[in-house]
Amino acid sequence: MRVNKLMLFSIILFLLAAVYGQEPAYLLLLTVAQVVYIPIVLYSIIKEEKRWAAVFPLFSLIASVSVIVLHFTPETGWDYLWGTFYLLYTFMVALYGVSRFFRRGFVHLEEFAIDVALIYLSIGGMWFFAHITEIDTGFSPIITWLTAIHFHYSAFLLPVFVGFLGRLYKPRGYSMAAWMILLLPLILAVGITYSVWIELFSVLLYIAAIYMLIIFSSRAHLPSTLQKWLIVISFSSLGVTILFSLVYAYGNFINSMLVSIDTMLRFHGVLNSLIFALLGVAGWMISVPPYRIIKRTFPVSNIRGKRIIGEKLLSEITEDGLQKGLVDNMSIFTPDINVNSIAQSILDFYENTLNYRLFAEIKWRPWFKPFAAVYRIFSRRFQQINLPLSEKQIEMTGDIVTVKAEMDGRKSPRAWVRKANGEVIFAAIYSWHENNQQTYMNIALPLPWSSMIGVLELTQVEKGLQLTSKKRSAASDSGIYLAVGEFLLALPIEETFHIREEDDGSLIARHRMWFFSVPFLNIHYRILRKEQ
Repeated sequence: MRVNKLMLFSIILFLLAAVYGQEPAYLLLLTVAQVVYIPIVLYSIIKEEKRWAAVFPLFSLIASVSVIVLHFTPETGWDYLWGTFYLLYTFMVALYGVSRFFRRGFVHLEEFAIDVALIYLSIGGMWFFAHITEIDTGFSPIITWLTAIHFHYSAFLLPVFVGFLGRLYKPRGYSMAAWMILLLPLILAVGITYSVWIELFSVLLYIAAIYMLIIFSSRAHLPSTLQKWLIVISFSSLGVTILFSLVYAYGNFINSMLVSIDTMLRFHGVLNSLIFALLGVAGWMISVPPYRIIKRTFPVSNIRGKRIIGEKLLSEITEDGLQKGLVDNMSIFTPDINVNSIAQSILDFYENTLNYRLFAEIKWRPWFKPFAAVYRIFSRRFQQINLPLSEKQIEMTGDIVTVKAEMDGRKSPRAWVRKANGEVIFAAIYSWHENNQQTYMNIALPLPWSSMIGVLELTQVEKGLQLTSKKRSAASDSGIYLAVGEFLLALPIEETFHIREEDDGSLIARHRMWFFSVPFLNIHYRILRKEQ
């Protein structure tokens, strides 16, 4: 009922501006998005949360009225006020996008696409404000306005539609298309500003992504035939209008105006507004795909770092008494592992860790070394995840100390502080938890005013053991997270730790890590009993 009233009011406001407004007609292409399309789509997203849904209609009303007023008044000093109202509205939407992301993190790409769209809208709001107030952006007024319309349609409506599609259907290739749609608004903006090569290349990528979306939408199962036709036609219209953008970009590339801005407005702009946006909004509003996110219920360490981690933090959170190993008894991970068939030296390493010497070779991937070098400047200061750049073998030493359970909040927490060459390398707090009849290793690495949480599944590989953050099912707790205040963000990081026994009784382990599924770090360990 509320969305129907919002839709009706939005349409009335737009019709008033279209019939009685004093502004040039082409400006209505942006106005219809600001007053009709965006409020309706936004409410379909925000209504999932009562707190935001309660205040959104009021902010939407103020923003829509402010945009409409600009169509009825000549240029005055009041334009700053009306433009500011709309700008603040887009900032509120971006804030919601950020908070939405912080409650989930880098998981469920379809929802991340919606988060990014919400944030992008604020960029469109800034360009609209610059156009209304005639701020010198370095571009002509029409280009400033076109940039505003780009961030309302291509950077907001399109990613939202991609997110809705992903809620229903995520075939192979969806991730590639979605990432291109999310990144290309910024890449295209850079191209328009600095390089015709980048501009032309980004348009070609847009074409590839859009035609992939046309295919995906035609294959997706939707609740009704009408909805499917509206959505397929909406995406297909982009397949036509993007060709105008290609001709325009190619004209800039060869320094010849093949398509004028006036032609772009008449065909590209009108088709995007009347077919892509109108039919897309109408189609998705018939039945908005539900927001399906599994809430995490596993325990998270309450301990957060300060400016310096390392031994300084441990002095505040630990109590007297050393622990022998990372866990008291590996049988807690049954039935995920069989303690009778796994190599006994591996079980002993986890139960009596201090009886072993640990030698490590750190191997950063070449592409990541510049980032690792910059990060090390800071890691040496706050003494956490402080890995050297050299591949030379180092011995890691350290103790396992008891952590105050009332401070940590998890079962039997203990901190393993690893050092090399007099520097703290890792300060990790180990625990474990059970959920859905599975036992996980639950590790916290305090960071400045936050904590990185690694939840690892254990599986037996022949007589060896593998610990991984990669999920084996959608309901799994495994993953790498960042705990900041009450928020727990899933990070785009994955790790696998595989340990096995050699013929001589020593242990070999390989620790591999990925960022957005791209490998960036390998650590090779040789583990020896102290009497060996």
